[in-house]
Amino acid sequence: MRTRLLAVTPSSRSRHLEEAVRVLLGGGLVAFPTETVYGLGADATNPRAVGGIFAAKGRPGDNPLIVHVASLEEAQALGAFDDRARALAARFWPGPLTLVVEADPRIPEEVRAGLPTVAIRMPRHLLAQDLIRLAGVPVAAPSANRSGRPSPTDAASVREDLDGRIPLILDGGPAEVGVESTVVDVTGEKVVLLRPGGISSEDLERVCGPLGYPQGEDLLRRSPGTRHRHYAPGVPLWLWDGGDVPEEIRILEREGVPWGYVGVLPPPANPAWELRGGTFEEYAALLFRALRRLEQQGARGILAEWPRGKAGIARALRDRLSRASGGREPLVNEPERC
Repeated sequence: MRTRLLAVTPSSRSRHLEEAVRVLLGGGLVAFPTETVYGLGADATNPRAVGGIFAAKGRPGDNPLIVHVASLEEAQALGAFDDRARALAARFWPGPLTLVVEADPRIPEEVRAGLPTVAIRMPRHLLAQDLIRLAGVPVAAPSANRSGRPSPTDAASVREDLDGRIPLILDGGPAEVGVESTVVDVTGEKVVLLRPGGISSEDLERVCGPLGYPQGEDLLRRSPGTRHRHYAPGVPLWLWDGGDVPEEIRILEREGVPWGYVGVLPPPANPAWELRGGTFEEYAALLFRALRRLEQQGARGILAEWPRGKAGIARALRDRLSRASGGREPLVNEPERC
């Protein structure tokens, strides 16, 4: 299969959107930008098209998909929205929040991974909104990468993973947020945070009160990105919890990884990466792209700073870094002993 990459400009926008809609309605897959990461979209009402997503990504079949919509009315036709769901949608849509609700039985089982629930969100990116609206169907779309790899935040990263596996990529520039949406379950007595992401838990609690947290595997199954290994580069990733980089490198050297082959993320010499004063958002926006770039540059290991903050997007950063490292504990400086 030949994969075409269409760079969307003001003059080409209408033409390229029409082409993407033809592919979607014909049962094909289209990679497109959202404000979080690039998504790999299929007509959510077409089980065969949805099956193509799992084949292209190598995605486990028990991992549900997020359905993207262009309006609240469209979302309410797909699942049961109570007052809490409507309040969250009114505050955060369009935006990086996914709501897990009881599914309309017409939603294909392939989308729901056999669950009685469906995950729905309305993206903020204008190109994504136009694509969904013009297609006239809800669009099932996980991240547009090979399963387990760092999520793509630009069209080049999509091509790196899926060239020859999908027919079309819409290039709408880099993603703004850089990590996936926050996922909450609104089917129980308390709103439960299943996956941290672009909307902070503090902001959510201002709307719906104290959040619950998943207890056990069954609830986690309702959200993508929570059970299988995700976001991982092809080389080992270590985490460091502050301190001078040279000492951390000595720790790595004791593990057999020479300093000359370790990429450091974020680069400590770059003041833009100082994780103070609200720049966790900058870290998130460049995280996945940096993991891919360091790997391409030949790093045999990557050392990434562990975000210590509790508010905002820091929780999502820690979640992604932990999963990308395979659950490694952050390294800390140890004093020299005589």
